[in-house]
Amino acid sequence: MGQITSLFVRKVVGVVEEGIDKDDLLRSVGIEPNRPVDPSLMVSDTAYYAFLERIAAAENSGTTLPLRAGAAMRCDDYGAFGLAWKSATNLRGSYERSERYARVLTSVSTYEVERADQGAFMHLHRTGERHLGLRLSNEATIASIVSISRQISTKPFKPLAVYFKHPAPKVIEHHKAYFDCPIHFDSDRDALFVSHESLQTPNQLGDESISKFFDTHLEAELTKLADPNSLEQRVRIYVSRCLSEGVPTISNVARHFDMSGRTLQRRLSERGYSFQTLVDESRRQLAEQLLQQTDYSLAEVAFMTGFSEQSAFTRAFKRWAGQTPRSFRLNPQV
Repeated sequence: MGQITSLFVRKVVGVVEEGIDKDDLLRSVGIEPNRPVDPSLMVSDTAYYAFLERIAAAENSGTTLPLRAGAAMRCDDYGAFGLAWKSATNLRGSYERSERYARVLTSVSTYEVERADQGAFMHLHRTGERHLGLRLSNEATIASIVSISRQISTKPFKPLAVYFKHPAPKVIEHHKAYFDCPIHFDSDRDALFVSHESLQTPNQLGDESISKFFDTHLEAELTKLADPNSLEQRVRIYVSRCLSEGVPTISNVARHFDMSGRTLQRRLSERGYSFQTLVDESRRQLAEQLLQQTDYSLAEVAFMTGFSEQSAFTRAFKRWAGQTPRSFRLNPQV
């Protein structure tokens, strides 16, 4: 049985038509109405799909339910996942972070960014029988991606096309108005097709505190360690700046320095370093600085240092520092 964040439940309940008992809807999936919103609280996928079907049957305009739910989504609603989205430099970075962080929100869906001639497909992968609940959930997810893309992009966002595997509902005028682009039902994919221009457009909701940390304090601290002009130090600095968007590959780093991955590895080896060693050192130092000098949650620190799960970050940090991240934060370091 899969799990889906209760945040989606809360958002859907927030847009249901008047006259429907919202507290009863929440209790139907095991959520107490007075409980604070907690994205980490999960509900089963089967309960969530049944919940969507129940609302669609009760509403006069059930086919627009996923569009309303998607439009209601806000980047800040997603906690650490939202931080990962909005602190990316552009939409491509935001979408690529979704590939890493989707498990924070659900165990039944994954995302994939597939490059194409005119742009890229933002795929939603979700297995299961194509019953109404899953179809509504897929539409709501794609609508959410569009909504958040419109919120964070510095230019008006408009996908080139939208694709759904399931058949079209009887009325699709609202879908056409919401997505404002061609919609292909009965397709071979559930995806957005986004232009290169849109993907490369800078995000307007970049987190200022994160940017300030990376652009000033982090670089200053890193350059104290050694000759700032040495290759290994320049690699450390570049890797540290990339970590919040995922651990960069040696080929990506090498490309930044106008050389091949093999050449970079050879030149580092000549200086007594390996690429993986520098990556680990960069992650450890960045983690220690964020734990000591910011109040970001452990989950946020994990994401900003390139980990897709807090548990993986905790294991790595214990290996590096001999103690948990929480202990390191609570005990002043000499």
